Amino acid sequence: MFTRMRYRRPCMAISDHRGRRCLWLGLLVVAAMLIAGCSRFFFLPEPGHRWDPAQAGIDYENIWFDSLDGTPLHGWFLPADEPRGTILFLHGNAENISTHIGAVYWLPGQGYNVFLLDYRGFGLSAGTPDFDGVHMDAAAALARVARHRRVDPERIVVFGQSLGASVAITTVANHGAAHGVRGLIADSPFSSYRGIAREKFGELWLTWPFQWPLSLTIDDDHAPIDHVASVSPIPLLLIAGDDDRVVPSHHSQDLYAAAQPPKDAWHYRGVGHTQAVARDNVRRRLVAWLDGVLGPVGGDDAGEEGE
Repeated sequence: MFTRMRYRRPCMAISDHRGRRCLWLGLLVVAAMLIAGCSRFFFLPEPGHRWDPAQAGIDYENIWFDSLDGTPLHGWFLPADEPRGTILFLHGNAENISTHIGAVYWLPGQGYNVFLLDYRGFGLSAGTPDFDGVHMDAAAALARVARHRRVDPERIVVFGQSLGASVAITTVANHGAAHGVRGLIADSPFSSYRGIAREKFGELWLTWPFQWPLSLTIDDDHAPIDHVASVSPIPLLLIAGDDDRVVPSHHSQDLYAAAQPPKDAWHYRGVGHTQAVARDNVRRRLVAWLDGVLGPVGGDDAGEEGE
């Protein structure tokens, strides 16, 4: 990082005014470097897997398929014995499904299949992540899970966390109805890519002076705030923690205000980023929400809330 001390020595023989100019020129150089790769801050993929679910006694199946642009993708399918529905899980911006499985491994025991997707560049998926690419990946995963032999294509719910929650909102808004999605769970989403980038730039002294111009370099075509109203009539559940220092809960509040019914929002005190679903009481409540959205298997009233 550039500091005032590092710029003082070359400017010792000049005025304080020119010294400040040296500092600002240094900051502008850093800003220019950041502008060239700001979008990369959203994606921190880890190739390979840290472990295999079978090591923990979790039954699973490797799923290989192509994204909408032909990029080879990989995911894990966790089957339930007598499934009441299937969850497409979209994880956050770092690592891969082997580190995010903890959020959903328990769902098969509650009667719900889970399909975990690794976006391009994550885990065993090929390619390099970018905004357009991960949204194509999510749409392709939605189509793929609906074709799985153990999946009822009329009983699918999309569940995303953090970046995955934001991707899930836009994906369901644009593709959910065509694929029969019956519910959407968005845990700790941000309302726009540009907005969360501006907040993060504002937290650092080096980028604080440039938070607005830097944020304008971020592609915001997929901003959830611009798409969330189109999720309806699919039921939407937003989950947020008041102690979330990664994505402040006001993002969920803004999304809730922009969404159309049916919608619900759960806000938990003292809960950090994507930590609510780690609590047993929240898991029980989530299963009850899923049961209510999907209705009984084979029942005439299945999906009534989403119509």
